[in-house]
Amino acid sequence: MFTYIIKRVIGAFAMLIVISMVTFGIFYVVPQWAGASPEAMASRYVGRAATPETVHLVAERLGFNDPVIVQYGRFVKGLVAGAEYDYGAGVEQCPAPCFGYSFISGQPVWPDLLDRMPVTFSLAIGAAVLWVVGGVSVGVISALRRGSFFDRLSMGTALAGVSLPIFFTGMISLVVFSYGLGWTPPGGAWTDISVNPAQWAYNLLLPWITLAFLFAATYARLTRAGMLETMGEDYIRTARAKGLHEREVVVRHGLRAALTPILTLFGIDFGLLIGGAILTETTYTLPGLGQFAILAIRNQDMPQVMGVVLVAAMFVVVASLIVDLLYAVVDPRVRLS
Repeated sequence: MFTYIIKRVIGAFAMLIVISMVTFGIFYVVPQWAGASPEAMASRYVGRAATPETVHLVAERLGFNDPVIVQYGRFVKGLVAGAEYDYGAGVEQCPAPCFGYSFISGQPVWPDLLDRMPVTFSLAIGAAVLWVVGGVSVGVISALRRGSFFDRLSMGTALAGVSLPIFFTGMISLVVFSYGLGWTPPGGAWTDISVNPAQWAYNLLLPWITLAFLFAATYARLTRAGMLETMGEDYIRTARAKGLHEREVVVRHGLRAALTPILTLFGIDFGLLIGGAILTETTYTLPGLGQFAILAIRNQDMPQVMGVVLVAAMFVVVASLIVDLLYAVVDPRVRLS
């Protein structure tokens, strides 16, 4: 078990290194290959009114003329230990993890990301609880009542949930429940959980349900297919022959074996959502990482875009690592292998 954990941690660390190399290549190396000079890259840090001499000096001080390997080393050092930016008028200290300074606001990117994270975390965690509990429960019941009216209705609803895009269901939900019935607040309402937990949950209720409806549909279909396959195995018949209660047979033997693909999907989905639920946050005007990424792309603020990319990739890798470790808990065959 210890060896299994060490292998997965090393693999996750290696993946983070690869992601940092790819991200650095996209934002620093590819523009140079496309013909962007060091002065052109440095001009974004000094503004349009700077003289050519000033731009050239800033390019030298920021190291855009250095070899690629030296620039990458400086980039990694900034992520791990912070960085110093010499613009000529003074030296700016960027604490770790340093993603650089925004072209628009001139402020470090990392504090801006931290301010947006509570919104995205709140949205992702609440929706994840709803879609896992709802999707898995519906999938199990549909598998046990195969061919019934509930099975056909739930799978038909799941098909609609998979087919309808989030911005469509989000807008319909706003029109019906917020502007029509007035049951939920309109988009853009956000309250920190430390200020008012009840208001926090009330403001996020509709985004949670809308987002969970999309994901729960996939989980219900996947759980149903896994349960139908598992419940026909020989060890299920053996468990029943031993006189075990049907609930124990279903939960302990059937559902536990069918959870492996669900865990894999959950790790990817949850990691991506933590990196920013772009469509949901845009639809409901929530000030999270997704909306932050959209604004950064519109403003062509490369340090902010790079920060979102790295943070989102890190969350996906960490979520995948946690899922790999949970495999050993859910399926003992992983520990044996």
